[in-house]
Amino acid sequence: MWTPADRALVGDFGSGQALTDDQFRLLEPLIPPAKPGGRPRTTDLRRLLDGLFYLVRTGCQWRHLPPPPAFPPWRTVYGYMRAFLRDGVWESMRHHLVVVLREGAGREASPSAAIVDTQSAKTTESGGPRGWDAAKRLKGRKRHVAVDTEGLLLGVVVHAADIQDADGLGDLLKSVKPLYNWLRVVFADGVYNRLAAMLACFLAGLVLVIVRRPAGSTGFVVQPRRWVVERSLGWLGRWRRLSRDYEALPEVSEAMVTLAMIRLMLHRLVHPNRRRLPAR
Repeated sequence: MWTPADRALVGDFGSGQALTDDQFRLLEPLIPPAKPGGRPRTTDLRRLLDGLFYLVRTGCQWRHLPPPPAFPPWRTVYGYMRAFLRDGVWESMRHHLVVVLREGAGREASPSAAIVDTQSAKTTESGGPRGWDAAKRLKGRKRHVAVDTEGLLLGVVVHAADIQDADGLGDLLKSVKPLYNWLRVVFADGVYNRLAAMLACFLAGLVLVIVRRPAGSTGFVVQPRRWVVERSLGWLGRWRRLSRDYEALPEVSEAMVTLAMIRLMLHRLVHPNRRRLPAR
């Protein structure tokens, strides 16, 4: 539980954004046990998760993460983040929450349709692969995401911004299709109307549907299906760590996006202030 001293260290995050008991219970079974041998695990993993969500939410540097007792030491938080990334823990959490939310809404666990799009972000001097996005006129990377019809994240791949959307679709589908066997259709905008995207969908056994703007329309127009992924990218824009790509490695960038969506889905599943209907 958070003490008044902890809340003083982390501000509003401590009182409003830390994991509740019910939220942590959803993630706790997915946390791998300590490896046999060596010293026993002493890190409070609930506070470690709070520290990761705090970092993604506020955009602070690793070294500026509030020290104990608010969170574990920043080196410990970073070490667990990389270890869980290597072991696929973040992807397991994301996939589990997607299934829980879909089944809670009366849907099948596996979606039959996905909507894909990219979001370009500037990089910093941290290094790593990057490229020039001529359309957005920035040097950085692209976050290539696939969401279901509710806007829930099905997969994300981060690559250099000079890679065209259609060329990067294959890597995204390779990570998404094995998790959702009933996936049949991919909705995308006109940028994906290329041979590379069609071939990627064909090899994955999917149908590519291009959503086009209505003829003669000007200005902003809500496009069927595609507005869902645009909304999901807007959700990501609320997380300051994602305002730019601060990571040296693309896989760490993917983990930051995944962590943000995990926290958003936890908030949707168990909102501490949500009014519950009385039992009948």
